[in-house]
Amino acid sequence: MSDWETALAILGMGFITLLTRAFFLYPERELPLPAWMRQGLRYAPLAALAAVIVPEIVMTQGHLLKTWQDARLFAAAAATGYYFWRRGILGTIVTGTAVMLTLRIGLGW
Repeated sequence: MSDWETALAILGMGFITLLTRAFFLYPERELPLPAWMRQGLRYAPLAALAAVIVPEIVMTQGHLLKTWQDARLFAAAAATGYYFWRRGILGTIVTGTAVMLTLRIGLGW
């Protein structure tokens, strides 16, 4: 690509990003959403988080884990257990990190 094509591509992507992110700010009144869509959007953050986190836990180098001896599995289980026990985000992060580091450094997983 030449310099002007690169600049045009960057400006175009910037415009599209601005348009899509500010889409709900343009109308003067709230856009009416059907009840089924409103209910479905309640689960969108959870679905997006699961789509990012689950492959990171159960895959490595684009392939499913072949062994149960992976620190990520135990760290995720410990963090999930802590969250359901105490409902604290910071403790969840600390627990998962502590288990993962212990298994990786201590056992060499």
